[in-house]
Amino acid sequence: MDSPSIRHLKLLKELLLIEREEDFFQYKEQFLKANVETRRKNGVTWYPIQILNQELGYGDLLQIEVERTTHLDEAHQFSTGKNVTLFTNKEKDETYEMTGTIKRSGKNKMLIILHGEELPDWAYDGKLGINIQFDDNSYTEMQKALDIVINAKIPIAIGSKLAELREIMQGEMNPSFEKPDESILIPNLNLSQNRAIRHALSAHDVAVIHGPPGTGKTTTLVQAIRLTLQNEKQVLVCAPTNTAVDLLTEKLLEQGISVLRVGHPARISEELINSSVDGQVQNHQYYKDIKNLRKNAEEYFRMAGKYKRVFGKEDAAQRAAFYAEAKNCIKEARLLEEHVVNSLFESAQVICCTPVTSTNRGLQKKTFQTLFFDEASQALEPMVWIPLIKCNRVIFSGDHFQLPPVVKSIKAKKEGLDITLLDRCIKLEGVSSLLTRQYRMHNAIMSFSNAYFYNNELEADITVKEALLDATSESDLLSLPVELIDTAGCSFDEVQNPETLSLFNTGEADLLYKHLNLLLEQYAYSYPAQKISVGIISPYKEQIELLKEKLSEQNMEGKPIDHISVKTIDGFQGEERDVIYISLVRSNTESEIGFLSDIRRMNVALTRARKKLVVIMDTATVGNHPFYKSFIEYCEKNNFYKSAWEFLY
Repeated sequence: MDSPSIRHLKLLKELLLIEREEDFFQYKEQFLKANVETRRKNGVTWYPIQILNQELGYGDLLQIEVERTTHLDEAHQFSTGKNVTLFTNKEKDETYEMTGTIKRSGKNKMLIILHGEELPDWAYDGKLGINIQFDDNSYTEMQKALDIVINAKIPIAIGSKLAELREIMQGEMNPSFEKPDESILIPNLNLSQNRAIRHALSAHDVAVIHGPPGTGKTTTLVQAIRLTLQNEKQVLVCAPTNTAVDLLTEKLLEQGISVLRVGHPARISEELINSSVDGQVQNHQYYKDIKNLRKNAEEYFRMAGKYKRVFGKEDAAQRAAFYAEAKNCIKEARLLEEHVVNSLFESAQVICCTPVTSTNRGLQKKTFQTLFFDEASQALEPMVWIPLIKCNRVIFSGDHFQLPPVVKSIKAKKEGLDITLLDRCIKLEGVSSLLTRQYRMHNAIMSFSNAYFYNNELEADITVKEALLDATSESDLLSLPVELIDTAGCSFDEVQNPETLSLFNTGEADLLYKHLNLLLEQYAYSYPAQKISVGIISPYKEQIELLKEKLSEQNMEGKPIDHISVKTIDGFQGEERDVIYISLVRSNTESEIGFLSDIRRMNVALTRARKKLVVIMDTATVGNHPFYKSFIEYCEKNNFYKSAWEFLY
């Protein structure tokens, strides 16, 4: 009979199949079954497009810049790192395609790295378009990893602790720790950060650095990595998104640590390309030799091509000789490049990548003592096992009260696919350390989340505790750290877009910009020479599009604003601004709040502001939910409550 841990992993395999099915169903619904016009509206197709230019980029990969020629500035779902298909509709009964990965995506232009050495002939004949591709690779790798974990045996194989880790994660075995080394004291870190590092380094199997918003969990993790490298030659570092991996790479490089950033060049930040495999190959002393060998191969192929119509034995022999030389040059270039790449994987102190990229060919035979996994709250459990099967222990960093992983299937979510390894490890006795001092926000902005999620264990650092836009101002706009603006009774009804099924609220959007303009006016009066950063958040994509549209109508010239961005909650993960506005959108007579009930996402939204948080909501609609009821009571108790009527006339 299977152990509880194996039964759990077999269930995960089933849930992954359900999730993949739902993911593919949604892809087909919005994509494969729809015509080009509908796909353009859904933002999954650009058609027609033109190729602006093409050039060889890093790793001698062909990259093209494309621009859409119609439907300009319309919202789309293309973003950096996504796989796409370049296609033509020129032939009536046949579509020609070529795949690629987005390097950079803008409103109307995209830079794409193609999976091929040259553009096919049909790409020059017009009628071109770009489609988003369905990504099946991550599902395949997760299933493979689960199979390996399920089949790991106890007693353990020499040098492998996989079966033991499996049982520990399930709570069937106890994790073990050495006595923490109390002599570890990093001067620029606080008491809880130092304690968390000492605890993590003492772990034999698993440890968690629990970092609530603004507590410096990535900084703490980087120092834990630096100290681990004093005893281990090399460590593996992962995070679920390329953005998070790039941030870790950047911070590790700042510490003077040698990092190899593994991943497709299109998914790596421009600033870090020199740390990537392709970047380091191109900067290697042998790169000129590799390039010369490839040039020679091209020349031999060209010369062989002159003998297309062979007339005699000598001609045939000459052609064969040129082909043989070309193939030798290619073989030598490949062997030399493999040697360079292998040396990079051997010599780097840290290898940084996403979980799926840890299956890279250069990592296939490698094992590590320690895996550091950041933003672990956002990674599905099967995703974490992909790199963990190469390692003997794992140190997680994250916050299980912030963004959970995205699960599209309601059935898979109900049965627990969104429960992460971080969620489970936090419950294991003695495994996690809480970072308790936050360096981001005013005490009053922190206080609600602190009480609701963190048992009031957090404290605001003295540098931010009382930081307001203007503590001396008589205006609440500048001197109040939090404002809840209640739209109940204003008839600001939500509206559903029948095509996207997402919601928007025009009344809330107008009110938001009215409040923002008043705030900026007051700030300019108090501090004529200073500027502030502003973030505008909504959980609904349709509201984000409306807010962006209305922002373009605002005259921001000469206003005291150095940066303004409008994003969904997920888009603001890890970011912060001086002032944050949140538009909750929901306003209906049935008190339906949909996915506003995902309070972990709301925790992220409520903790992005440094000096001022403004939340716009219809309390009559959302106030029945215990989380929002508590927030409303918190605001009323501290005189942060305002009625929208105060700003309408």
